[in-house]
Amino acid sequence: MMNIYNAILQAKTENRKLLAILLDPDKIVWKNLEHLISKINQSPATHIFIGGSHVQNNILNDLIIRLKQKINLPIVLFPGNPSQISAKADAILFLSLISGRNPDYLIKHQVDAVPILKKTQLEIISTGYMLIESGSETAVARVSNTKPLNRNNNDYAMHTAQAGEMLGHKLIYLEAGSGAKQAVPLEMIKKVSENIEIPLIVGGGIIDLQSIQKAYEAGADLVVIGTAFEKDINFF
Repeated sequence: MMNIYNAILQAKTENRKLLAILLDPDKIVWKNLEHLISKINQSPATHIFIGGSHVQNNILNDLIIRLKQKINLPIVLFPGNPSQISAKADAILFLSLISGRNPDYLIKHQVDAVPILKKTQLEIISTGYMLIESGSETAVARVSNTKPLNRNNNDYAMHTAQAGEMLGHKLIYLEAGSGAKQAVPLEMIKKVSENIEIPLIVGGGIIDLQSIQKAYEAGADLVVIGTAFEKDINFF
């Protein structure tokens, strides 16, 4: 498989927009997995993200194996902590929660993950992760014990993203959170995308195809759909 990050960079250069379906292992209904796979294959998805704030079961490896048997898309881990790492995936978003000030999510979990990652062949993609205020407390805010960034302060979000880029992150991820009441504001997406050179991921609170298109138009290079697809398998 082609280097996943280089493929994202190439898509950005060519202005090809990307789409990831986020699957939470805790929410997978195994008896419906074949139908889920069929719907993913019929969708315009370019990537599969796997992870969640709480992954309390041990089905991660089995899920990835089953998906790879039927889906020819890159499978990228989107972990909430080091226990959510599987060598069966293709890559991992190596997240640092740069919007928060909890050192566990800025560096501690990353240090703890290193011995595990060194035993895998996963492509490691350093990602500056930014939680944006969305109208309700999300699982990310609760688990990480951090406050999201003010959704009306576009300049501060831009500076945070630029700091992430200067620190060497390869991606910036603007996240409203799982099941967010409000998506990341389009003005914020635009401000950030116009002032960084690395690819921009946007997720959380996107509930329809029109919202995906608007996020693309505002400057998102890759949009992530999770809850909307969970609730309606015929979303696409």
